[in-house]
Amino acid sequence: MNCSVAARCGGCQLTRMTYRQQLTHKQALVEKLLAPYCPVEPILGMTNPFHYRNKVHAALGVDKRGLPLSGVYAAGTHRIVPVKRCLIEDERASRIIQTIMELLPAFKLRVYNEYTGRGFLRHVLIRTGWHTGEILVVLVASSLEFPGKRAFVAELRQRHPEITSLVLNQNDRHTSMVLGRREPVLFGPGYLEDMLCGKRFRISPQSFYQVNAQQAEILYQTAIELAGFTGEETVLDAYCGTGTIGLCASDHIRRLIGVELNPDAVRDARENAQRNGVANAEFICEDAGRFMTRLAKQKQAPDVVIMDPPRAGSDMPFLRSLLALASKRVVYVSCNPETLARDVAVLCAGGYRAEKAVPVDMFPWTEHVETVVLISKGEIDSKKVRVEFSLEDMDMSGFQKGATYEQIKAYVLKHTGLKVSSLYISQVKRKCGLDVGQNYNLSKKEDAKVPQCPPEKEAAIMEALKHFQMLE
Repeated sequence: MNCSVAARCGGCQLTRMTYRQQLTHKQALVEKLLAPYCPVEPILGMTNPFHYRNKVHAALGVDKRGLPLSGVYAAGTHRIVPVKRCLIEDERASRIIQTIMELLPAFKLRVYNEYTGRGFLRHVLIRTGWHTGEILVVLVASSLEFPGKRAFVAELRQRHPEITSLVLNQNDRHTSMVLGRREPVLFGPGYLEDMLCGKRFRISPQSFYQVNAQQAEILYQTAIELAGFTGEETVLDAYCGTGTIGLCASDHIRRLIGVELNPDAVRDARENAQRNGVANAEFICEDAGRFMTRLAKQKQAPDVVIMDPPRAGSDMPFLRSLLALASKRVVYVSCNPETLARDVAVLCAGGYRAEKAVPVDMFPWTEHVETVVLISKGEIDSKKVRVEFSLEDMDMSGFQKGATYEQIKAYVLKHTGLKVSSLYISQVKRKCGLDVGQNYNLSKKEDAKVPQCPPEKEAAIMEALKHFQMLE
């Protein structure tokens, strides 16, 4: 792929490979990790691996001359790399962003300067519908005071009649979060709708939705096929989010139970079920591990558990609850083959058997690969023989101290949108009297100033520590 900013951006790591080479590389990675447990089917790639991202975020800032610029944050930094056309982002979004940048001077609107705290527009977020073609534009500003608002909206709509909704989102905090909570609608319904596996989903500025809807359909269809539904199953969708996987499977099963800790996501899941007339689904706001433990005690195990955890994978309390539940089949949808292999090892040690794995390339040109694994109870379980196993001989480094730093980061990002560093996590753990593990708090320089964790991030980390049962 010929991208002029690939080296500076860092978002796409495999630009030096052809697409066929990328698929071979990802296939080999999944096979290496999962070969001890199950056969791996050929990876499912894209016919056209370009412009697949339906969620486009442009960070705005000023260059050394004080002129406005838009682009992406360089990987691991807060430095903006100017980008006018990205080869993996929806082309319509790129054109709209460039128009917005052109309109700013004419309407005397300044880009926000994070160093001075002055300026109006901080980010532009655009979401597009793969099947419906709808486009939602979100202007993230430091204030809801929008001089020339009506004229600006009229001009933008005149140039881009394909826009179906426009929202002004206020983010007046000094934070790494892109979106704030207040978001008045400037035009249209304030959301877009898109289709996935025949179901219609409402996508608001804050909603989670797969960024590659085309491959998401393949991913979900693969999960449904591996599950082998007969129409009589009760299915538990753990980590259900807004309910996309479970609702896509709802026509093939008797009953769906979705469990998610994020109350906003649960609300969206219920609305999505109602919108699609799905009457056999219920969504519960609770920790999935605790919910499964209660079902196990009540001897009400669902037939199938679908799990789609974050990149950090599952935690040990969740896996113990899953083993106690002893459902017939588990369909594990993973975005990280390393943590997938770790979790599969635990489940296999607990009496399950991995049947097969299917990689799906959701993110061409990047190192990421999704994988669906079917995990079933073995013969020993069908004879109702109690399975005893010990974790003492297994490599449990990924589960030490309740959760790894990466698991805590992933949890905080998923539930609050905040990015926290290992340094901040160690500071909060030390404050709570927990073992830090590594001395993140020290600098090589004796007189170096160590940044302190902001209150909002400390609260988010504390919540994560409670979730992983590291705090009471």
